[in-house]
Amino acid sequence: MNHPAELKYAATHEWVRIEGDLVVTGISDHAQDALGDLVYVEIPEVGRPVTAGEAVGVVESVKTASDIHAPISGTVVEINPALEDDPDFVNDDPYGKGWIYKIKADHLSDVEKLLSNSDYEAGL
Repeated sequence: MNHPAELKYAATHEWVRIEGDLVVTGISDHAQDALGDLVYVEIPEVGRPVTAGEAVGVVESVKTASDIHAPISGTVVEINPALEDDPDFVNDDPYGKGWIYKIKADHLSDVEKLLSNSDYEAGL
């Protein structure tokens, strides 16, 4: 599995990357692999406040559906519109074209409370 060291991870299999004052998030390579071929991604609406740990969306595959959780608290400020037509971006490029949404964090420092790639992998 590919879990880049520069990212942080939630135990619920979401990853985060800080871009300026925003937090980009998606699901990990491990999660997309376990789900199989994705057929649909339900993304939270722009403007929605989210709380760390809260289920904010769903990824559906040919095998199952799984919740997407907010890794930190804040407000959704941008979504990846490409996933509406091409949910397989999450399978093909989970850390690039497969990002799901961006959060304006209530406290950007909360990202540091998430898992490192080695801690995340140790929990798999």
